[in-house]
Amino acid sequence: MEHFIVSARKYRPQTFKDVVGQQAITNTLLNAIENNHLAQALLFTGPRGVGKTSCARILAKTINQDGDEHADEDFAFNIFELDAASNNSVDDIRSLIDQVRIPPQVGKYKVYIIDEVHMLSQAAFNAFLKTLEEPPKHAIFILATTEKHKIIPTILSRCQIFDFKRITVTDAKNHLMQVAKSEDITADEDALQIIAQKADGAMRDALSIFDRVVSFSGKNLTRQAVTENLNVLDYETYFKTTDLILQNNIPQLLIEFNEILAQGFDGHHFIAGLASHFRDLLVCKNQATINLLEVGEQTKAKYLEQSQQSPHPFLIKGIELANDCDLKYKTSRNQRLLVELCLMQLASVLTKDGEKKNDQPYIIPPDYFKEKGIQPIKISPELKEKAEEKTVNTAPENDTVTEISKTPIISNSIDTEVLEKAAVHTISEKTETAAASEPKPILKQREHRTSGLSLSSIRKKKEHEEKKVDTIVDPKNLPSDDFTESEMQTAWEEYGKMQDKKGERIIGSMFAMNIPTLVEGKIHLELPNQSMKVDMESALPGLFQFLYKKLNNYSVALDIKVNEEASKKYAFTPQDKYEKLREKNPLIDKLRSDFDLDI
Repeated sequence: MEHFIVSARKYRPQTFKDVVGQQAITNTLLNAIENNHLAQALLFTGPRGVGKTSCARILAKTINQDGDEHADEDFAFNIFELDAASNNSVDDIRSLIDQVRIPPQVGKYKVYIIDEVHMLSQAAFNAFLKTLEEPPKHAIFILATTEKHKIIPTILSRCQIFDFKRITVTDAKNHLMQVAKSEDITADEDALQIIAQKADGAMRDALSIFDRVVSFSGKNLTRQAVTENLNVLDYETYFKTTDLILQNNIPQLLIEFNEILAQGFDGHHFIAGLASHFRDLLVCKNQATINLLEVGEQTKAKYLEQSQQSPHPFLIKGIELANDCDLKYKTSRNQRLLVELCLMQLASVLTKDGEKKNDQPYIIPPDYFKEKGIQPIKISPELKEKAEEKTVNTAPENDTVTEISKTPIISNSIDTEVLEKAAVHTISEKTETAAASEPKPILKQREHRTSGLSLSSIRKKKEHEEKKVDTIVDPKNLPSDDFTESEMQTAWEEYGKMQDKKGERIIGSMFAMNIPTLVEGKIHLELPNQSMKVDMESALPGLFQFLYKKLNNYSVALDIKVNEEASKKYAFTPQDKYEKLREKNPLIDKLRSDFDLDI
């Protein structure tokens, strides 16, 4: 049995031209070699599987070539690889430094590749500093890492840094097509596209997934085999789901979601993929953004076809609903119900004819008119504004319509005159048969109104002014009945309770805590501080109006004084409250000591 070599090793790049998706870095390194402008300490950083170690080996091989060597010469004696994950001590670095001093036996340079260099200890980094800054002329250090932030700044400042980027889906797919061609494997473009997306920018991962799928499906690599082996939702699932949403087919939509769950897929993964699908449909709406769609040509044609059936507002609303469901998924207790509710909301965005639902309110519900074969009436903005103005300014409380053909009315602010016009317009459009069978609108009799320019209105205005003169009260004749101290204090406490019910808790508590006295017909009140006096004075206008009517005395006067000694009777702090409780019951000290309580 022939030994199998995984594709990641078999198709590892041997020259800079073979490196996928890192053209900027490979061109820089080639120019540096040609111009003899290569630094002696290089740092390759970036995600896993993007070609850092491969570029380091290619660089080590290229700088030792002079044109006379054999094509298969790999200069193994000149290249030293150190895995810093397992050789991260000071002794390992010291051993490396001792080897650096020895010049190469073949070629010009000795290249030291230290992989996962961020795993070195602090002491190992410090031991490596001097050699890295001033290495021998024949030594070049290439450091590779996936976590640049873990390397100390003194090391970073001594290296020329190259940032490797993630490999794009298109580049990964094209490379997989070359590998499939070399292996005589027939592969669908969409299948390789899914593998490239699943690899998430890592070429090594893409080749590993490729080997796994080939082992599953053999020499014929189809999209169905890839989705089944990788356990990912196919494009067809989202195309079918979107068709059901556009058709408002909620029952079948829920059945489809149940089948997806039965296949072992996560609801969170499904709803996130549905949001991405809506995004891709939105991208297809414009020729300028269609290049953002990273799918194969066959799938792109399906996206274009479905995007024509999906209105722009629907896609925006769909992305919003799906994204909201995605955010709430982890915190939801019933996650399946959350996704099902989102799907039902999506299916309810559009009506059956594919147009967005109209939220314009009607005077009378549209269902009533559909049953009668009558077109519903919409309120024009001018008519609505006129009706609301008349209702607010002139309409009496009883000036409303009680019943119009037993039809419910949505807006309560519409004037009777407007409703009469609407009713007359509606009845005029009815057929003779409908008019004979339906009762006419019953309108409540309105009160007689007079014009502002008529003689009757002038006469009523004059009568109103005469009544106004008769009701004017002479200040000299205001009542001034006598009252007792208990009556005054009762009225005082009642006003405080009224303020407390209104939400003025501070004013209410102030009235409850400070009870005034009556001295020679004048109310005297003592307050403990100036701030309470200011609050009390702000409440005096309402208080006097209440006392005038309650005591039937319009000559009530209030004298407010501030007495600092009075503040001692109030418990403001927890310590004050504790002292007052102790005065009432001395046993509270024993309770506090027994249970070791604190204030």
